[in-house]
Amino acid sequence: MSATINSRTTIHKGRVYELVSENITFENGVTTETEFIHHPGATAIVPMLNETQIILINQYRHALRKFIWEIPAGTLNTEETPINCARRELIEETGYSAQTWKQLSEITPVPGYSDERIYIFLATNLDPAGQSLDSDEILNVHTLKLEEALTMIRNGEIQDGKTISGLFLAYAWLQNSHH
Repeated sequence: MSATINSRTTIHKGRVYELVSENITFENGVTTETEFIHHPGATAIVPMLNETQIILINQYRHALRKFIWEIPAGTLNTEETPINCARRELIEETGYSAQTWKQLSEITPVPGYSDERIYIFLATNLDPAGQSLDSDEILNVHTLKLEEALTMIRNGEIQDGKTISGLFLAYAWLQNSHH
């Protein structure tokens, strides 16, 4: 099923996203108003130092009023490709660059109210590079075993959706690459 967009109004335009209202008509003839967040898209990266160790960040998220565990991630700039965004964000947030990249998946984290898509990458063969945080990024970089991070998911210490997806996708990819 698809929908015809009858009208579109921007309710609010922020620094990164827009709150949009659309009047739509479905194929079954039903017409309705819908609101959603229009998002430019993002990337998230699972950086692996070796086959057992990953890099996670513990970042302050004001909407939650606390620090949370995450894989490095960032919003796509205008006309930026997902892989270029991933390369940029890995260096900015962790201080590492990667020689080898593998796109693991693309996820839609909250399809009920946003069109955001997050491209998830595995980054390996890491080299130190200069970390370059944005002025509003408050985070700490940590090295953990992948198994430890998976346990943190099961224990509820990691709750971020892109991070949970990325870590399980990386784990599955590693398992399949050894067969």
